[in-house]
Amino acid sequence: MATTRETPRKTTPKPRALSLHLGLNTVSAAHYEGWEGPLAACEFDARDMTALAKKQGMTPTTLLTKRATRAAVLKAMRAAAKALKAGDLFFMSFSGHGGQVPDTNRDEPDRKDETWCLWDGQLIDDELYFELSRFGRGVRVLVVSDSCHSGSVTRARIPPPPPPGQRARLMPDGVAQRVYSAHEALYDGLQSAVFKAAAAARADDPDAALAQVAVTGPAAQALTLTGPFKPAVLLISGCQDNQFSMDGENNGAFTEQLLRTWNHGRFAGSYAQLHAQVRAAMPPSQSPNLFVLGPPADAAALVAAPAFRP
Repeated sequence: MATTRETPRKTTPKPRALSLHLGLNTVSAAHYEGWEGPLAACEFDARDMTALAKKQGMTPTTLLTKRATRAAVLKAMRAAAKALKAGDLFFMSFSGHGGQVPDTNRDEPDRKDETWCLWDGQLIDDELYFELSRFGRGVRVLVVSDSCHSGSVTRARIPPPPPPGQRARLMPDGVAQRVYSAHEALYDGLQSAVFKAAAAARADDPDAALAQVAVTGPAAQALTLTGPFKPAVLLISGCQDNQFSMDGENNGAFTEQLLRTWNHGRFAGSYAQLHAQVRAAMPPSQSPNLFVLGPPADAAALVAAPAFRP
C-alpha cells in the first residue's frame, strides 16, 4: 500500500520578550549632594514586577538600588534594542524618585527636563525617549513608571504637598537645584549629546516630519527631539504630572493597585482596561496616566492587546 508523506507544518516562532526592572530605595549621597532619598517599597516593586514578567514567559533583568546605575540601565536598554525584532516585547518598570534638571535644548514648555533618579545620577527624559526610539519597527515597548513627575515621565507642574506622614517619590526641589548646580556640565552635556544624536538619526529618515503631523502633547514633544518612533511604545505611570506617586511599606500605591488588579494573572483584559481599572481604584490625589508613541496602528493595537502577554 502506498503511503503519503505529510507536508510539515510551518510554525510561527514565539515572540521574544525581555524585561528590565529598576527599584531604588536610596540614591548615592556622593552624587546627590548628601541626599539619599530613603524610600521603603521600591525594591519590592521591582522584585514583584520581575516575578510577574518571569511568570509571563519574559526574560527579566533586575537592578536594585546600588546596581541601578546610569551605565547599567543604558547598557540593558541598548542590549534589548539590539536583540529584539518585529513582534517582540520589551517591558521596563521603574520605582524610585522622580527629579528635574533645567532644559537646555528648549524642547520643554516649562523649561525643565524630568528625570528618573538612578543610583549615581539622573536619567533625563530626553535620554529615555531617545533610547526607546532605538527599538526597531514592530517591536512593542511597555514602560511602567511609579515615581513623581511620571505622568508622561515629562512636563511636570508643581504638585501640592503630600499628605502628612506619607512619603512621596519625589526629589525635593531644593535638592534638585543643588545637584544640578554641582553637576551642571554633566547634565547639560547629556542633553546636548542626545540632541545631536537624535538630529543625526532624523537626517537619515526623510519621512520624519510627516510622522509628526497631528501628534500633540507629550508625544509631540518627544518626537520633536527624537524624530518618529519605529516601535509602538505604551507608558502607564503612577500619577499625573501635577500629582505625587506615594511610597508604601510593601509596594508603592500605584504598583500595589496594579498588582491587585492583575491578580496573579487572572486579569484577562487589555492594557487600556488594566489602566482604567487601576485608575478607578486609586484616590483622586493620584490618577495613573497612559499615553502612546509610535505608528498609530501599532500603538492602538498595543493598547488593545492583552496585558503582559508576550
